[in-house]
Amino acid sequence: MIRKAKAEDAAQIADIYNYYVLNTVVTFDEEPVTEQFMRSKIGKILSLGYPFLVYERDGTIAGYAYLSDWRPHAAYRITLETSVYLAPQFAGKGLGSELYGKLIEEARRLEIRSLIGVLGLPNEASQGLHRKFGFALAGCFPKVGKKFGQLWDVEFYQLTLV
Repeated sequence: MIRKAKAEDAAQIADIYNYYVLNTVVTFDEEPVTEQFMRSKIGKILSLGYPFLVYERDGTIAGYAYLSDWRPHAAYRITLETSVYLAPQFAGKGLGSELYGKLIEEARRLEIRSLIGVLGLPNEASQGLHRKFGFALAGCFPKVGKKFGQLWDVEFYQLTLV
């Protein structure tokens, strides 16, 4: 079941995110986040009128996705950044596609013009997900992130909705 995130989901969402913080370059955060941090993030995103969705299966949060400001300047209000994360045990089962499809529907409802996906590389699963939904590769910034003592590339994907 895909539904709107609630404050009570924060601990499970933080656990999912922290897996990626500690084990991957999918995110360039280097320190785990707290339940309180995630609770605040959920509240902020929902207060802006943006979707923060969770995929719940048998009482467990299997993944989540949300839209957030892409850049702070008012002129960018028609463009939002996408984020989607799955608990590792739920990866490769189609849940990410279901979440992303619903997130894109919500963006259309909000009359957003463009969505931006920002991917730390390597990340073949996310690259494939973005291509599946019609995102086009907008550019690659080589070696702009440093994590685990190495330099990493970042790709930007864009989906124009209107």
